[in-house]
Amino acid sequence: MGILSKLFTAVRGGAREAGEAVVDMNAIRIFEQEIVDARNALDKAKRSLTEVMANEMQTKRKISALNESIAEHEGYAAQALEKGNEPLALEIAEKIAEFENEKEEQEAILGNFTASVAQLKSQIKEAEKTIKENQRQLSIVKTTDSVQKATMAVNTTLSNNSSSMSSAKASLERIKKRQQDQADQLKAAQELHDESSGVNLKSKMEEAGIGGSKSSGSDVLARLKSKQ
Repeated sequence: MGILSKLFTAVRGGAREAGEAVVDMNAIRIFEQEIVDARNALDKAKRSLTEVMANEMQTKRKISALNESIAEHEGYAAQALEKGNEPLALEIAEKIAEFENEKEEQEAILGNFTASVAQLKSQIKEAEKTIKENQRQLSIVKTTDSVQKATMAVNTTLSNNSSSMSSAKASLERIKKRQQDQADQLKAAQELHDESSGVNLKSKMEEAGIGGSKSSGSDVLARLKSKQ
């Protein structure tokens, strides 16, 4: 196989795959349209059936009319024979033969119409069952498709939210760390200030009981008593 032939085959294969992908993406729409087409074809078949049934009824009326004509002319032939007019009776008999031949033809036509009506009714009934089943299946696949799309949308949303929550949590941790760093810096600055101003040393001495102490109410009362 030459290079050009292989390339052509590859292009045809790609076109086939692309076509199948398009069909898969629009499978529900295609199935729905096929049901619509089938329903239109069924409506057309029903109209055809009514036409065949109308022809059947017309043929039955023709046969009934021919039977009446045959019976009527048989009566005429009998009257002619009673009157001894055999030539007229023969002429009437020939007319009766024409009626009977036409009746035979109409009966054959009627047989075809009757068979066609029965066949069409059976086919229409089967087509109606198929269309109803396809409509039921269409409802199921459309519902399933909607549920799957909704599930995928929820999963995507949850995934995005999870990513957003992780990002928000990281941002919160950064904020807390920055605030803690600032608090540590302020505390260190305060300690440095206390040490440089002697406040820290005075506090340590007081805690150790060294240096001046504050007077209490008992001390003041004792001092007043000593003065009396």
